[in-house]
Amino acid sequence: MPKHGKRYRKAAELVEKGKQYPLTEAVSILKQMPTGKFDETVDIAVRLGVDPKHADQMVRGALVLPHGTGGSVRVLVFAKGDKEAEAQAAGADYVGGEDLAKKIQEEGWMEFERVIAAPDMMGVVGRLGKVLGPRGLMPNPKLGTVTPNVGQAVEEQKAGKVEYRVDKNGNIHCAIGKQSFSEEQLVDNASALIAALVKAKPAAAKGTYMKSASVSTTMGPSVGIEPSSATA
Repeated sequence: MPKHGKRYRKAAELVEKGKQYPLTEAVSILKQMPTGKFDETVDIAVRLGVDPKHADQMVRGALVLPHGTGGSVRVLVFAKGDKEAEAQAAGADYVGGEDLAKKIQEEGWMEFERVIAAPDMMGVVGRLGKVLGPRGLMPNPKLGTVTPNVGQAVEEQKAGKVEYRVDKNGNIHCAIGKQSFSEEQLVDNASALIAALVKAKPAAAKGTYMKSASVSTTMGPSVGIEPSSATA
């Protein structure tokens, strides 16, 4: 039996194995690939020349993509008083305090993809570390998810804010849109992410920082990118 289906093999024929294409050409190839029965997510993978075992070489951050991700996210906000009203007005899906924390702890409720907290609610949120932490959902000031400006934070998440974090092997994986996006939209989003990674380069990183990159759809083969073409 073939390892991949007919559609994957047809898509793979468009890609020269081992070749790194300019970003615009890589995206163009991606757009020519046969589509599935759903609007597949387009992901970018970047291999960085860092050693995440060392704290001073950790690469982590967040940014709002120029054209969003094409997906919708459910946002939970821990806030009270005026901040609660602000979060609701901004479009948060769930807003509360002790009630939501109790629901998460006692019922295992996890029907959300992002968590934002006002600073004065971290006493409540802190108790959820063992639940939210492993899932990458724990609010963090460095990522803008612990903030007094909860309304703005909600709007950014709804607009397509993405978080990136280098894994133990030095790789970054991030969604940059949908296959239905135009080539220009995907190129803009990919360029924005790579520019953010360049800006986040740790001072302790030595040698080649951006070693390789590729784009792919959920069910399709990856297309190699010349990293320099995305930062030009």
